Amino acid sequence: MQDPLTLYKLIVLYMLDRVDFPLTKAQISDFILEREYTGFMTLQQVFGELTDAGLITTQTIRNRTHLFATKDGVQTLQFFINDISNSIKQDIDDYFRANEITLRNEVSILSDYYKSTSGEYEAHLVAKDKGINLIDITISVPVEETAISICDNWQEKNQEIYQYIISQLF
Repeated sequence: MQDPLTLYKLIVLYMLDRVDFPLTKAQISDFILEREYTGFMTLQQVFGELTDAGLITTQTIRNRTHLFATKDGVQTLQFFINDISNSIKQDIDDYFRANEITLRNEVSILSDYYKSTSGEYEAHLVAKDKGINLIDITISVPVEETAISICDNWQEKNQEIYQYIISQLF
């Protein structure tokens, strides 16, 4: 392969194609940088070029950027999948086997806040499983710091909050 950027793009597409949940930029970066396939700046260029080419889309929720392969991205991967070495594919597959639960949990618990038209802050909290919302709560609070705290606590306490709500309703 002439262009190493092309390989890095294919690695990102391959990673997104191997899971049934979105991955974050940080999760993909951790894998690629840990194995020293490339450097941080080159990887940021890869993300940008994939987005510009319409091969991936992004969704930023608070401080996490979730990546999704587009239909064109999946088709491109299928066409060039043999340009990724079997050893790299095996590294990725092994990584997902060892870390799938952790990776899935990291993107399944979402929290964000925003200022509403009424001037209040709204903390939006979601817990997903396999792409299905298990719980989706919006809480209005008067102060931004409270909304931030709610979002942070949701990341840590979502399971016990969900279990409490279910136990009270059933």
